[in-house]
Amino acid sequence: MRKVIVLGATGLIGKHLVKQLAGCEHISQIVAVTRRKVTYTDPKIENIVIDFNQLEQHGALFKGDILFSCLGTTKKQAGTRAAQRVVDLDYQLKIAKQAAENGVKGYFLVSSSGANAKSNNAYLQMKGELEDKVKRIAFEQIAIFQPSLLLGERDGFRLAEKFGGWVLPALCLLPILKRYRPIYGYQVANKMCQESAKVNTGIQVFTLEQCFPEQA
Repeated sequence: MRKVIVLGATGLIGKHLVKQLAGCEHISQIVAVTRRKVTYTDPKIENIVIDFNQLEQHGALFKGDILFSCLGTTKKQAGTRAAQRVVDLDYQLKIAKQAAENGVKGYFLVSSSGANAKSNNAYLQMKGELEDKVKRIAFEQIAIFQPSLLLGERDGFRLAEKFGGWVLPALCLLPILKRYRPIYGYQVANKMCQESAKVNTGIQVFTLEQCFPEQA
């Protein structure tokens, strides 16, 4: 039985992940770390609200068997690219280091298809930089999930993603574009749950075509 911590528990993937983990027999406790209070009815789930700008005060919180990081924002929500970087890179890296220092053995990260620290795209460059840095942290197991455009109901309306959800499925019938085919948040969460039941070591990177063949 495993105790897990979930970051980004109110996001598109995170909310599905918490719900699915609660139904897993190998999970005994779920700590959903959020910026605002969330009420859960399942006794397995504990919600802890923190100020992410004061992470040094919450280091002891990140203890368990697996840390799931679904944390993320957009440039529009954050206001600037620099502010987005604080959430998508700085917060994540600091929490990952705290968790490793606390003896957490597994780290599961939601990244992005095309993540590359040398990319000319600022978002993909940031995701790639985070991947490279967490790979150097002393976890026994690191699992990185690289979905493409995510579909599903969000708290905020995102026109670009909505448009992509309509157009990309048709465009991605072309073989060269299949790696960018949209995928639903619950599908990514399901894959993360499946992998959390396995006993693996080392670093695994799950691309869209490798992990979600029905979408590739």
